[in-house]
Amino acid sequence: MHKEIALTVEGQRKLEDELSYLETTRRREVGQRIKEAKEFGDISENSEYDDAKNEQAWVESRIIEINQILAHATVIASPKKSDKIVLGSRVELQDVENGETQTYQIVGSAEADPGGKKISNESPVGQAIMGRKKGETVPVTLPSGRVLEYSIVSIHR
Repeated sequence: MHKEIALTVEGQRKLEDELSYLETTRRREVGQRIKEAKEFGDISENSEYDDAKNEQAWVESRIIEINQILAHATVIASPKKSDKIVLGSRVELQDVENGETQTYQIVGSAEADPGGKKISNESPVGQAIMGRKKGETVPVTLPSGRVLEYSIVSIHR
């Protein structure tokens, strides 16, 4: 049994693009590197060959992983008009302690990218704010046990 995976339309497109690139361009490049490395002779002590084989293993495992995600994903359409935070919402949060604000998009775990301002609905912050409304202050318990408070400044679709 597989865990349900939620993807935005944008997330699905990015995974499909990555899959296409890996299956065509990257596979060919790695295959060429292996061929060239074999031409160096003895493969038992050939670091170029080992590196190329390791890269090939990574490419193939990532292709399998993306196929699994896409096969079991539920694609979330753009959020309907709602005053609550749902998957796909862009949310501006203000840290109550220091006043700093950050804007995040709430996405499924498969496309979470905190550096890209996309947080998973399964993350501590994501779990705490799902279903909440603008103006609410929400406590978020971090894995360390520390509790932060965020005020929901705005919700965008």
